[in-house]
Amino acid sequence: MQILLVDDDQDSRTYVGDFLRELGHDVVVSEDGEAALKTFQDGFFHLVISDIKMPRLSGIELLQKLSARPDREDFDVVLFTGHSDVNTAVEALRAGAYDYLLKPINVEELAAVTERAAERQALRRENRALNEQFEVVVKEATEETRHELSRLREAYLKSVGLGELGIFSEPMKKVIRQAEKLQADRSVPVLISGETGTGKELIARYIHYQSGDASTPFIDLNCAALAPGLFESELFGYEAGAFTGGQARGQKGKLDLARGGTIFLDEIAEIPVSMQAKLLRVIQEKEYYRVGGLKKLKTDTRIICATNVDVRGKIEEGSFRQDLYYRLNVGHIHLPPLRQRTDDILPLAQMFLLGFAREKRKSFKTITHEAAGMLLSYDWPGNVRELKNTIEWAVLMWDDQELKPGHLEILTGNIKSKPQAAAGIGVIDHENFFLPPRSLPLEEYCNNIILKALEKFNGNKTLTAKYLGISRRSLYCRLERLGL
Repeated sequence: MQILLVDDDQDSRTYVGDFLRELGHDVVVSEDGEAALKTFQDGFFHLVISDIKMPRLSGIELLQKLSARPDREDFDVVLFTGHSDVNTAVEALRAGAYDYLLKPINVEELAAVTERAAERQALRRENRALNEQFEVVVKEATEETRHELSRLREAYLKSVGLGELGIFSEPMKKVIRQAEKLQADRSVPVLISGETGTGKELIARYIHYQSGDASTPFIDLNCAALAPGLFESELFGYEAGAFTGGQARGQKGKLDLARGGTIFLDEIAEIPVSMQAKLLRVIQEKEYYRVGGLKKLKTDTRIICATNVDVRGKIEEGSFRQDLYYRLNVGHIHLPPLRQRTDDILPLAQMFLLGFAREKRKSFKTITHEAAGMLLSYDWPGNVRELKNTIEWAVLMWDDQELKPGHLEILTGNIKSKPQAAAGIGVIDHENFFLPPRSLPLEEYCNNIILKALEKFNGNKTLTAKYLGISRRSLYCRLERLGL
């Protein structure tokens, strides 16, 4: 990508610029906002990365000026901010920034953001080309054909963003039909259930963006990542002086930030029982109080929840309210695991193969019959996420025209009639597997595995998460609990 980097700090410019060039991007640097505007006028850029606090013209002011350009859809803007400027960064997102990063810059996060921006730009170019093709054909078509092409175009645009889910099988087509029905009524809460890696957040984003809410915020909150005592202040916000350690002026909660848009509550079954009645009130009455506040606040936010566990089991345990479950279950969507929709495996694998080959400048184009058989024979306990990680690993490690069985060595030993283990660690042979004679501290055992994997990849969290078959967010939560 062509990237314009704007920062008044020379050391930061050099560090970030060199890193982006190592990733294969063409980088032009500017020392302030006014210089950046002139540079932007004289060239073409896919991405602008700018510090917020700069002399002469701040990053926010630069964003506002760039957002007024007629070619605004041709580039994205990412902002750097200090920890104390997070509220400013949130406002910047509402003003049109694609994303923001906290200083000091984490290069892994920077790489991930630029990768997402590149994918977004590629998708825009594909959409533009498709639109142009449709326009040419429609001009030459009969009235009847025009109607059909218009319908197909609308269906295509609605599917944007769903590629990683796989909508080739009948079970997934049913899921999409359910999601489309739930788009119409913002007042109905949505509960998305399914195993880890099936794409619950993608469905949530689809409901949000395809229901006319594209310009409104989509705010996500991982309920399992928060300590029980922090959930209320994180969701509802708090007033000044509500508790020791809070900001002096108070702070808005996720519901405030999602006003007019959507809040996505991931792993909803993990919220404290004490908070469930308050969440139910938000759903039913559309109102809430901030922590330490006396003023009743109204909300028009759409609420979408997700879970990877059986909530009914939580009800039997007494850790989840039955009335909250019934209210959430009005708009229930269940995402089937990949092993139950094998028609999606090869199309998804082919899509991931071409995408990663383009991104990493490799030659892969097709999948051999033998490799396809391996992919279809595997159980995919990590679902679509594991399939994606497996293909990315193969493209990263090899270069060929065809994806062959030898490129899938990460699955070697796992291909059985009923494979049972996550990619990369091998199937556990139950006949030859023995528990230790003394008690097994499972949490400690899992923590040691994570630390060993982190050591294996020299602290690289992205590769560690891929190796373990978990999301980076889950890895960060685990490491935070370990104090790392």
